[in-house]
Amino acid sequence: MLPIYLYGHPQLREIAQDISADYPDLEKLIADMWDTMYASDGVGLAAPQVGLPIRLLVIDGDPLKKDFPECKDFKRCMINAHFIEETGKQVSYDEGCLSIPFIYESVTRPDTITVQYVDEHFEPHTETLTGYAARIVQHEYDHLEGVLFTDRVSPLRKQLLKKKLHMIEEGRIKPDYAYIVAPPKRKKLH
Repeated sequence: MLPIYLYGHPQLREIAQDISADYPDLEKLIADMWDTMYASDGVGLAAPQVGLPIRLLVIDGDPLKKDFPECKDFKRCMINAHFIEETGKQVSYDEGCLSIPFIYESVTRPDTITVQYVDEHFEPHTETLTGYAARIVQHEYDHLEGVLFTDRVSPLRKQLLKKKLHMIEEGRIKPDYAYIVAPPKRKKLH
């Protein structure tokens, strides 16, 4: 299990970088990310959430197949993912995040995306995804860009979440998986 970085940690705001096939211990990292995602009851996990500013994410949408048939057998390891296109109508659904435990908010996203990436064997793929499968990839992709789903909620909802987010940042909300909170902010001397 890798510890998951929680809201407020500066690592979650870094823009991730592409990697090459000789990235150190890549196979083990991918296996650890799968294990961490499953143990935390997630359907996706991006490397920045475990403290690494690299363009790597793992997704398994299969647990959502009852409500979202497009997620059946939707299991991917995406390395060096880059969006080519976001199209279709804008659709709102509630989202949650392992880095922002116990908060779920409606987020509006396009319902179709095309993404280029390499898999764990560095085989190239260009894939067009729709529906909730596209949403999962967009959510995880945001992590690669230093964006959290709470950045995409309305200003009013963001204001209403402020106290809960602050509690996560301070480590007062504790998920039941290994995590790392933001380092304490230093007080300015006058």
